[in-house]
Amino acid sequence: MDRPGRKKNFVTRRDFLKSVGGSAAGLGAVPRALGRSGADRPPELETADRHRIALTVNGRKVSLGVETRETLLDVLRDRFRLTGAKRVCNRGECGGCTVLLDGRPVYACHLLAVQADGREIRTVEGLAAKGMLHPLQKAFIEKDGYQCGFCTPGFLMASTALLEKTKTPTAEEIRTALSGNLCRCGNYQKIHAAVAAAAEEMRRG
Repeated sequence: MDRPGRKKNFVTRRDFLKSVGGSAAGLGAVPRALGRSGADRPPELETADRHRIALTVNGRKVSLGVETRETLLDVLRDRFRLTGAKRVCNRGECGGCTVLLDGRPVYACHLLAVQADGREIRTVEGLAAKGMLHPLQKAFIEKDGYQCGFCTPGFLMASTALLEKTKTPTAEEIRTALSGNLCRCGNYQKIHAAVAAAAEEMRRG
């Protein structure tokens, strides 16, 4: 029986809770309880803009459409399957996703793909040439510059940037250049030794 003064289509709190039923199946009743079927709700609109960008990735020129929200790390890992750059902290703190942007080390998780338009990207997959390991890669192996190896690609790319501009880095310059990369195994001493050994090897040609 309707209460006086109530409209017949009024939905009380008790009616609403009864229609929902407290179960997963009851979730489908929510639109009906509100007087609106799920079928007549407007479709969700895609709001992310897309842009076509051009990149040079490890020497290869590519062009692709990206959403404005996509990071460079998203594109490298999900589009190009270049998974050397690791998604670890995903907030620009650990250096696990370090790549070179026009020769400069950057956190790929902290850079939008559209910001890299027209730029040159180098990842750890591009270090070896003609089937030969880069001197840094060889030094990391010989000096045990890795343990779990998860952070190694980021360290390799940051070290590459250093050695390409500084042929004879001091111990302090090595520490400074790699200060933005974290090794959860705490293997810093061997990592620094590997970079110094690679520098010497590269000077010898």
